[in-house]
Amino acid sequence: MNIKPVALLFTVTLSACGQPSGDAQNENPRHYDPLRLAQGERTFHTHCSTCHGWNGEGQAGWQKPGPNGALLPPPLDNNGRTARLNSKQIMAFIRQGSPDGRGAMPAWENKLSMREIDDLTLWITSLWSDRIYLEWQTKIEQDAR
Repeated sequence: MNIKPVALLFTVTLSACGQPSGDAQNENPRHYDPLRLAQGERTFHTHCSTCHGWNGEGQAGWQKPGPNGALLPPPLDNNGRTARLNSKQIMAFIRQGSPDGRGAMPAWENKLSMREIDDLTLWITSLWSDRIYLEWQTKIEQDAR
């Protein structure tokens, strides 16, 4: 018995184990830069988590105005409205804060750099499920271009 062909077959078989097929690799639409994602998370935990929650879960009752009439901080994950906005709108909201006094979100334009806001936006999109992200990427974000 020739060992070389058997060893080659065994090596090829093992190398295929645990590897996603080409189709499975294409199903993941996210290609995040890990350093930018980490910076976005750091920015969020430093400046945003006090209101939006450590994991972006928002405040309970966020759908209705609070005691002062302003909307409470919404969740930034699948449960909120953030995935209805394109990335430019998300960044504008962060820069300018709550429009027309409807919420208590401050403007971050003079406190965060554009890079920090961009990284923060990237991190927010990482909170979404793959299904929500893919819908956002193919419908909302693409339509905005």
